Amino acid sequence: MTRKELIQQIFAKKSFLCVGLDTDAKKIPLHLLDMHDPLFEFNRQIIDATAPYCVAFKPNLAFYEAHGIHGMTAFKKTVQYIKENHPHHLIIADAKRGDIGNTAEMYARTFFQEYDVDALTVAPYMGEDSVKPFLQYDGKWAIVLALTSNPGSHDFQLIEDKFGYRLFETVLNKAQQWGTIDNLMFVVGATQGKQFEDIRRYAPDHFLLVPGVGAQGGSLEEVCRYGMTKDCGLLVNSSRGIIYAGNDETFAERAANKARELQQQMAEELKKIL
Repeated sequence: MTRKELIQQIFAKKSFLCVGLDTDAKKIPLHLLDMHDPLFEFNRQIIDATAPYCVAFKPNLAFYEAHGIHGMTAFKKTVQYIKENHPHHLIIADAKRGDIGNTAEMYARTFFQEYDVDALTVAPYMGEDSVKPFLQYDGKWAIVLALTSNPGSHDFQLIEDKFGYRLFETVLNKAQQWGTIDNLMFVVGATQGKQFEDIRRYAPDHFLLVPGVGAQGGSLEEVCRYGMTKDCGLLVNSSRGIIYAGNDETFAERAANKARELQQQMAEELKKIL
């Protein structure tokens, strides 16, 4: 999916919602456990229920890799299902890969050719040669970790260098030398609040993938106030708050209701830039 196509979907659907598919076998409704592929069946119903209200889906690889080959089969089936039934949705593999060049090339091939996802989260700690292989595929995106929402993010990401730049600011500046607004996004946690102003100072036009709204306590209104651009520039992710809204036969319906609530809030925020 190109940047232009993504922006068109956002304004057509009045939504910049990304639904995170953090599918935990211990949390899905019990009646699904008797099915041949419980993880995929849960995903299928969540996808169909929430697709009208979102523009992206983000499977988190850890929840699939934990089940070995069966989990990765469910992941692959999930990606294929979205492509075949909801082809205008961006598919983000949340895998946070980051390794030396030849290994990064294999990771890029795995996710962009074998699984054919649209975007992949990437850890930039090892530098340029660990990120650039993900930027060599037309129509694909590398989403680089910049300022994350977890409590430990302050351990490294806010450390200042001798020039007064915090590490996340250095990441933003450096990564833009490798990619463009058409193939590079950044991860910025919703819990960072007003620091979105600092993010936009260094990356005014890049799309930001924003986890942390909902279960982690991030404020959608605050994210939009400080982070939204004329093109929206945001993909706000909600995982647990949507997919685990219910735990019985009505789970998909309840997930749809939660997604709709967020979409309606997003529609109001988008009005402010029209």
